[in-house]
Amino acid sequence: MAKNPSVDFLFNPSKPFLIAGPCVLEDQAMAEEVAAGLVCICRGLGLPLVYKASFDKANRSSLKGFRGPGLKKGLAMLAKIKRKFGVPLLSDIHEPIQAAPAAEVLDVLQVPAFLCRQTDLLVACGRTGLPVNVKKGQFVAPLNMKEAVDKVRATGNHRVLVTERGVLFGYNNLVVDFTALPLLRSLGLPVVFDATHSVQEPSRHGDASGGRSQFVPALARAAAAVGVDGYFFEVHPSPSHAKSDGPNMVALRDFEKVMRQVLAHDGLQRRQGA
Repeated sequence: MAKNPSVDFLFNPSKPFLIAGPCVLEDQAMAEEVAAGLVCICRGLGLPLVYKASFDKANRSSLKGFRGPGLKKGLAMLAKIKRKFGVPLLSDIHEPIQAAPAAEVLDVLQVPAFLCRQTDLLVACGRTGLPVNVKKGQFVAPLNMKEAVDKVRATGNHRVLVTERGVLFGYNNLVVDFTALPLLRSLGLPVVFDATHSVQEPSRHGDASGGRSQFVPALARAAAAVGVDGYFFEVHPSPSHAKSDGPNMVALRDFEKVMRQVLAHDGLQRRQGA
């Protein structure tokens, strides 16, 4: 499948972009409902969109946690969304062997935070030639992400982004150190703020993670005020019924309001920076 539409906007710092979608592909109808809503919202806001959904959640808290449709079926679902809505796609991969087939459908590959030091995975992603979004591990200092980025760049692929998603603070809790954002930007690559995973409470319930979605808008506004290149949100029509990460996600019906507030702060920061 041709890599279309373009994702060059990911590397244009003059305008913010959005990476958003459900945590995991549950069924085609839900995935398309979120895609349709996001496309409409982003069109109204003039905001470039990359649609995100995982075909496999390989790092669930429990063996019984819902993982998604898997590589083959999940990529087919995502391909249908691309054809129907014309949006570029992002999903995370967990093993080097997944990179090549995923690159046939996706426009951006994502390395999960827990795997951000996995050399073979980073190299496999880089060799596809696609942009690679490396999520900063909850255990990694901002400037230490240079080593992960350099593993991708060593393949000759310099289209790399880094996403901040909070830092482990004891057990079952994440905090956001906002000094990480300018430190990451000093590495000379686009920086994304993941507002939804930053409120996650890892394994809070033993066999499942918790989260405090009420703080998502505030953290996103704070990141906008500090300065980032893009925003990452997981969005669902009914987070309380989601099969993964429901406590972190933003309800689709509320998302436009959240983004208008974020973009107001983003615009002010960019004008002051200029």
